[in-house]
Amino acid sequence: MQTQAPHSEGPSPQRPLDVALRVLLRVEEGAYATLALTGELNRHALSESERALVTELCYGTLRQALRLDRALSAHAPRGLHKLDATTKTLLRLGAYQLLFMQARPHFVVDAVVSTLKKKRGAGLSGFANALLRKLLTAKEPPLPPYPSLSAPKSAWIRVLAQHHSLSEELTSLLWDVVQSPTELDELLRALGQPASTWLRVNTLRGSSQDALSALRAELATAPTVHPELPEAVELHGGHPFAGPAFAKGLVTAQDLAAQLVTRLLLSDTTEGTLKLPEGAILDGCAGIGGKTCHLAALLQNQRDIDAVDILPRKLELCRDHAHRLGCRRIHTISASLLDERAPLRPRYAAVLLDAPCSGSGVLRRHPEARSKPLPLDALTTLQAQLLERVASLVMPGGVLVYSVCSLIPAEGPSQMAAFLARHPDFSPLPPSPNDPLFCAGPTPLCEPSSPFALRTLPHRHNADGFYAVRLLRACTARPTG
Repeated sequence: MQTQAPHSEGPSPQRPLDVALRVLLRVEEGAYATLALTGELNRHALSESERALVTELCYGTLRQALRLDRALSAHAPRGLHKLDATTKTLLRLGAYQLLFMQARPHFVVDAVVSTLKKKRGAGLSGFANALLRKLLTAKEPPLPPYPSLSAPKSAWIRVLAQHHSLSEELTSLLWDVVQSPTELDELLRALGQPASTWLRVNTLRGSSQDALSALRAELATAPTVHPELPEAVELHGGHPFAGPAFAKGLVTAQDLAAQLVTRLLLSDTTEGTLKLPEGAILDGCAGIGGKTCHLAALLQNQRDIDAVDILPRKLELCRDHAHRLGCRRIHTISASLLDERAPLRPRYAAVLLDAPCSGSGVLRRHPEARSKPLPLDALTTLQAQLLERVASLVMPGGVLVYSVCSLIPAEGPSQMAAFLARHPDFSPLPPSPNDPLFCAGPTPLCEPSSPFALRTLPHRHNADGFYAVRLLRACTARPTG
């Protein structure tokens, strides 16, 4: 394997292909695509059209990586497995433009070949030139036809995985999430599309009308408000995150599904308004504080909220968000929930545990995870350990919300069933059946098979894929026998 030659950056902006290559190589080393892309876009002086092209190249190449490798391998007799990361990534970038974008073919081939020649020499650049020109002529090998509805699961998994550029492992894990193979096809297609951009109106800084008026003044296309969730606003273009509405704290970025999880914690019950015991609330895996700040707004700063995360940098961002949004009673704690020495309160009136998970519900935002192996055993073990820890912190009469941005049953329904079997003092606390947000419409958010569980699906709800359940801790312990 050759060593990459040092690259000297001149004063002129780098070509989008060069920037996209740098992003994808960082992802290959383990970086998150969103963070790597943001870092590179901030580092280089690119026009808006160039920034959009870099974003499309990065996300599109990651989404279609398995199909791109299949197409390239069909025209490479020795395969791709011996190629170094730079060569393979440049070939994928070229193949993505040739197969999935309306790009000028010869411009694409020349750009990839010239870049590879600078970085890896004439030999590999000649190989890339021949390979991409073969692909340009012969195109992608035909995808297998869809089987009949009566075909076995294995046949559907194999075909759907190839059509949607997903691993067969992940495709199989999603089989039981929906009602039919055709709906699974819809779900996988949605997971391969860019996610909608949702904002949350922050009532601690102004009214919904204040926020909407400010956004309409900034944006060429007016946003729309969710019909049942007044603080959820969907963008249809524009970038308001450098504008006055965002700077003043009138709005913040938060996906619809994440907003629904926070709403679930405080939603009405079958017996009326939720009545929590006196005391603080714990956000056990707070991250950058999206749900923490939403809770503060819904509670109008009337309770203390402890935001815990193991990564100090995320809590720095949480504090920044809280300051901008006017959240006055958030206390950040940098610690592991599993550390018994963590400076937590003995009991909390409510606990929100948005647990680490596979992220299978947010593949639209993290396409780098589409083809990676899933450490499910390690994740489900960690989730169970975190649930055990926070369960002990919930006051009698308090509530626990468990959520994951995952569609995989082992991380959602199965995890919860096992927890409830171990903890008879906890029971599901569903939202009121009269709640128009959770229980109404043609695609209710709470599933008929388990009415206490919130499930959002990208193809049904225009939201990230989440599973969440609210539990009530009994005021007195229940017998286990």
